[in-house]
Amino acid sequence: MKLLFLSSYAHLVLDETSTRTSGGAELQVALLARELGGRGYEVVIAGGDTGQTDGLMLQGVRLRNAGNFHTGRMAQMLASLPRVFRVLREEKPDWVIVMGWTAWLFVLWLWRPLLGYRLDFTCSLDTEVNGQYRREHPVTGALFEFALRRCDARHAITEGQMDHYRRAGLDATLYRYLVFPRRAPRTADKDIDFLWVSRCQPVKQPHLFIDLARALPAHSFVMICPPENRALWNEVSAAARGVPNLRLIESVPYHEIQAWYDRARVFVNTSQWEGWPNSFIQAGLGHAALLSLRVDPDGIFGEFALGVCAGDDFPRLVGGARRLMDDPACLASAQDGAARFVREAHDNGANTTAYLRGLEAA
Repeated sequence: MKLLFLSSYAHLVLDETSTRTSGGAELQVALLARELGGRGYEVVIAGGDTGQTDGLMLQGVRLRNAGNFHTGRMAQMLASLPRVFRVLREEKPDWVIVMGWTAWLFVLWLWRPLLGYRLDFTCSLDTEVNGQYRREHPVTGALFEFALRRCDARHAITEGQMDHYRRAGLDATLYRYLVFPRRAPRTADKDIDFLWVSRCQPVKQPHLFIDLARALPAHSFVMICPPENRALWNEVSAAARGVPNLRLIESVPYHEIQAWYDRARVFVNTSQWEGWPNSFIQAGLGHAALLSLRVDPDGIFGEFALGVCAGDDFPRLVGGARRLMDDPACLASAQDGAARFVREAHDNGANTTAYLRGLEAA
């Protein structure tokens, strides 16, 4: 079986010389592609043009340069149609896989009868299946949902997403995200009290982490915030300069990021919503407790006692941060819970098998 992932920047994860970064969905595409390649499947990532050599093999995955389909600009998307079509025609995949919302799902559905592949969609964010994306983007959202209903297979990463699929009358398979293997053993040294890692987007609410640092001036804060939204990043950068216990870092390559989680006592998430944050997995792998404003996928804070979820209440977030810092036993217990969460929920072999089960059942 031959599998082709259409993904903007997933190929960067497989290139250990790359210093560029991207989002969680792209990271998961790369990890899944590598796992599948290791099992003997023929795997291709058709990625956006970042200067990669077309046809290069990295870590058992062939990388194709599919042009500027990924930029979000309509003119470039339309101009890239022939190139993406040519890649699909040359590769002749059995499955084309898309992770995360994109109007390209509709285009891939249109091409399916011509090129003979089957189409899988893997949900990354709840908003892709709960109707929010369609409400915010009526035209592209309608095209996306039209194609979503007609995919040959669908995957979810949370039980909540499975519920959304069921309410829409759609079948899907649950699997959990994979773990980005560490390059070096975890150090026991913890010299960062609170860590925040995410792209600079309004939905991530980075200013709230700055407010948290102001509220706890005796503790150290590190914020790794690649400037996806440059105007917002400029505001964040200006605000961070006025907080002496906060260090702002613009970007860290994929292959260096785990060391920062290893150094953190607590990892903080201030997002309005997420799917299943890769950062939670990397925090648990680094034995860091979790502190979340509202994101609690499938109730993991209650199940694993891995920290504090504040229920979208900022004063509760501050109180939870203080409690973790003031009570060493509470902090150690939450750190142990986070590590247990990764051990029990994120076995790469089991989760790859679960993913394949969804394709095989289609």
